[in-house]
Amino acid sequence: MANLRVLLVDDHEVVRMGLRLVLEETPGVRLVGEAGNADEAILCCQQLQPDVVVMDIRLPGRSGIQACQEITERWPTIRVVMLSSFIDDDLLAEAIEAGASAYVTKNVGTGELVRALEAVRQGGASFDPAITQRVLEMVRRRTRQGNPFAELTKREIVVLHLLSLGKSNAEIAKELSISDKTVRNHISTVLSKLAVDNRVEAATFALSKRVVDYLPQDEL
Repeated sequence: MANLRVLLVDDHEVVRMGLRLVLEETPGVRLVGEAGNADEAILCCQQLQPDVVVMDIRLPGRSGIQACQEITERWPTIRVVMLSSFIDDDLLAEAIEAGASAYVTKNVGTGELVRALEAVRQGGASFDPAITQRVLEMVRRRTRQGNPFAELTKREIVVLHLLSLGKSNAEIAKELSISDKTVRNHISTVLSKLAVDNRVEAATFALSKRVVDYLPQDEL
């Protein structure tokens, strides 16, 4: 991380002091400036041209998310690492949409912030494990809103379709030339992925969402 120029943005002096110590003790990182609000952050970016902005998501006046969006639009080469006291799904989504390259909670160890800086410096993105899981869940929810069977494999969609037609496990097994055990495994997985409790609920969901429209032709 040679010559990584970092701008620190947080409205709390005590927080900045702690982060300042972390950054100053990190090899290859140089703290080039500090700001206490979004407007100061924008001005510092214009004057200092940092490589990375480490910024609190909640700032007085304009939020860190608004500042992030302006920074990434005006200076595409500047990366933004968002800091937050806790994980908020809405704020997380907004931060990602605003162009943030990383989202780190303040209660993680200093090593996590350093790893985020390393990843961002290399052109990647970084989210601590808890946040990564939340991102995956959000993506799955949004995907499922467009395609209710997005999480199912092609074979599982076919099994669900046959189940919705009232076919027994034996009948499904015969039609697909697979064993009864394989059918049971498929159905168990389908119930889990659709978050339903039994075959009836799965069949009802399949019919209400027109699973027949999602049948893969190469599996028929």
